[in-house]
Amino acid sequence: MKVVVVRRVRGSTPSIDTYSDNLVAGLKAVRPEWTITEIEPKPWNTPDKLWMSGPGFRKFYECYWRYPQEVSQLQADIFHIVDHTDGHIARWLRKAGQRVVVTCHDLVQFIQPEKQSRFSALSLAIWRYSVEGMRQTNQVIAVSSNTAQDIQKFLTIPPQQITVALNGVDPHFRVLLPETIAPLRQQYTASPETICLLHVGGTHQRKNILTVLRVIERLRTQGVPVCLWKTGSQFVTEQKKFIQDHQLEQHIIHFGNPDQDTLVSLYNAADILLSPSLYEGFGLTIVEAMACGTPVITSNVSSLPEVAGDAAILLEPTDVEGIVSAVIHLKQDSARYHSLSNRGKMRAESLNWKKTTESVARVYEKL
Repeated sequence: MKVVVVRRVRGSTPSIDTYSDNLVAGLKAVRPEWTITEIEPKPWNTPDKLWMSGPGFRKFYECYWRYPQEVSQLQADIFHIVDHTDGHIARWLRKAGQRVVVTCHDLVQFIQPEKQSRFSALSLAIWRYSVEGMRQTNQVIAVSSNTAQDIQKFLTIPPQQITVALNGVDPHFRVLLPETIAPLRQQYTASPETICLLHVGGTHQRKNILTVLRVIERLRTQGVPVCLWKTGSQFVTEQKKFIQDHQLEQHIIHFGNPDQDTLVSLYNAADILLSPSLYEGFGLTIVEAMACGTPVITSNVSSLPEVAGDAAILLEPTDVEGIVSAVIHLKQDSARYHSLSNRGKMRAESLNWKKTTESVARVYEKL
């Protein structure tokens, strides 16, 4: 069988890169006799595009015309579009008589439209056009049952056309020896008693960063030694104002976008991953933390209970007092802390890319 994996621009969305890389590697492992080919668009800021009017136009031209046209001229048994925001490419492929699979990671813009620019209405219209292209596919891969339900609800795609294949966790995320992470703790915490909370990911509205900051502020006012380690996007204006107004600068360290080795060390060195998202299509960071033995406090909404199982503390995402209480109790009750850590490691072991790609391969074979 010949499979073409239709990627996004590398580096544009790290989580999609992770999915694509592990999908390709997994398919080559579970079906070594197949031919797996990858294709990706040209970055829209390359020199050969500089004659166009601006980066917005270059991106639109590449994503919605040149790249779909290039993909549709290829021949394969299966085309797998790895991200739903490229779902419009399915229209081109179906016109060419090809079999198409698309992975849908979330439909958050239907649920929580985020108004971040003066072109948000146009951006949302383009996004809808893209994801509605999934109606033209032979099969949709949903990364959680919650996402599958959203696909049925918002795109009216029948359940028999949807396969749930939970994401795996990269084996690089693992428990490290205590002596390897001790220097990190010593460098970035004020004292051995400091409770170190970690948040990994973006600062979009759905990530609920203000609740994370309110938890830090509440713990600090109660006299609890606490710090927040943040990776990913920089804080937005509203979040920066909260930090300044409550004098939290000395309690927060932003690590930017660390490489994988550093991220694994941060997971291991932190006491708790705090991820109170308002919505997640899957929530890979909580599984990465579990794989590193770090207890997780997360939300009881969207896909997070499904992904976490019984291996995390699940709370209402805006329940600041509940989260504060859970943090304190976890640190005071070592037996519960270690029990949650062990359950998390077991849960992470059950979510692996071999299992994921085996499910995807069976979809190809059925088609």
